[in-house]
Amino acid sequence: MRVNPATGLIRRKVSRRALLKTCASVGGFSTLANRFPFLKLASADMLRQAGQRSARIKMPAKNHVCVIGAGAFGGWTALYLRRRGVVVTLVDAWGPGNSRASSGGETRVIRGTYGPSQPYTKMAARALQLWDEHEQRCNRQLLHRTGVLWMATAGDDHFERGSLPLMREAGIAYEELSAAELEKRWPQINLEGVRWGIYEPKSGFLTARLACQTVLQAFLSEGGEFKHAAAVSRDLDGGKWEVLELSDGSTLKADQYVFACGPWLGKLFPVTIGDRVRPTKQDVFFFGTPAGDDRFSERKFPVWADHRDRFIYGIPGNDGRGFKVADDTRGPDFDPTSGERQVSADGLRAIRDYLGFRFPAMKDAPLLESRVCQYENSPDNNFIIDRHPQRENVWLAGGGSGHGFKHGPALGEMLAELIVDQKNSDPMFRLGRFRK
Repeated sequence: MRVNPATGLIRRKVSRRALLKTCASVGGFSTLANRFPFLKLASADMLRQAGQRSARIKMPAKNHVCVIGAGAFGGWTALYLRRRGVVVTLVDAWGPGNSRASSGGETRVIRGTYGPSQPYTKMAARALQLWDEHEQRCNRQLLHRTGVLWMATAGDDHFERGSLPLMREAGIAYEELSAAELEKRWPQINLEGVRWGIYEPKSGFLTARLACQTVLQAFLSEGGEFKHAAAVSRDLDGGKWEVLELSDGSTLKADQYVFACGPWLGKLFPVTIGDRVRPTKQDVFFFGTPAGDDRFSERKFPVWADHRDRFIYGIPGNDGRGFKVADDTRGPDFDPTSGERQVSADGLRAIRDYLGFRFPAMKDAPLLESRVCQYENSPDNNFIIDRHPQRENVWLAGGGSGHGFKHGPALGEMLAELIVDQKNSDPMFRLGRFRK
């Protein structure tokens, strides 16, 4: 390991054998966490420029890229850039998986059911492959294949029906189950109002915080550099800055910059992004299961989603943390830096009512834990992946909109290719789509 006393950059390069040995140790990643205790809308002209770029010459691998944000988008992008031979500096204000980040917390769902006419089922299929590869590299389980169950109501099942052709095309395993088959397999569910279901046997949940930390560990072991600092927002949108100013008074100069700052992206780029990334408060609850009853554990119960009146979802088990339940409905606006992370009494009451209805054995279950995270929503819930309209060497990546975490490795692989090969992103991810 080498530390530059002038910049505070951390650089470490170890062999693959040493990496596997380190990852295999139980305390390896907790030790890492202790060492890094963080971690007006654009004009029509600007957006038109964003949609009219031609192909570019491949970027020399020796070039230096600075990635700001060590969450699901930034961490994976930094890692895949490094694997393409690029010199990479990763910067984060509080560190990977921190409690303020959209990528923090205990668990995230990974699934292929996404409705019709979208690219995310295919991305999820690729992400599943890359999560497997990452687990093998670090010898650590991050993906728990409990299966994912989607309950389709007797009313509108357009979302579920529209998902099936895309899952077949992407090669994501699934079963169509009738209400009778659902009841036989999971009698602990009250299936009132449910007509049929989709079961994805090879999907499940990811351990979010731990996953972010393992990505940083891999990045460092493969020669990446990390700096614990925040990017200063002064005139980033103007396009005339020469170096990136950091909160510790230092500066970074790179050939390319990637801003993957989650809910802070709009604050750093108030003109180009602004409220096109809107952070919302999302309450999450963990309930205690009945004593000696393992029917709601990850061994017996899948991740589930219910499109009844509202989109409610849940994750079982996770090493005894409780039965996780959350409402996917977008909450009120939230400041991810200074917002008080306390769940609302009304939200808890509504979730309790739902829990007792859908899972009768969990009626009056004690609340073990609660958490406030945030979504970072784009207006159409699609990702934002594009160059800054006034800076060809500045990439913006955000708008995870509550579903981005699972795609981290696939998105990072894709964005690294776009940067190195100087390609344009898919039009549906570009800023130009917001042109009116």
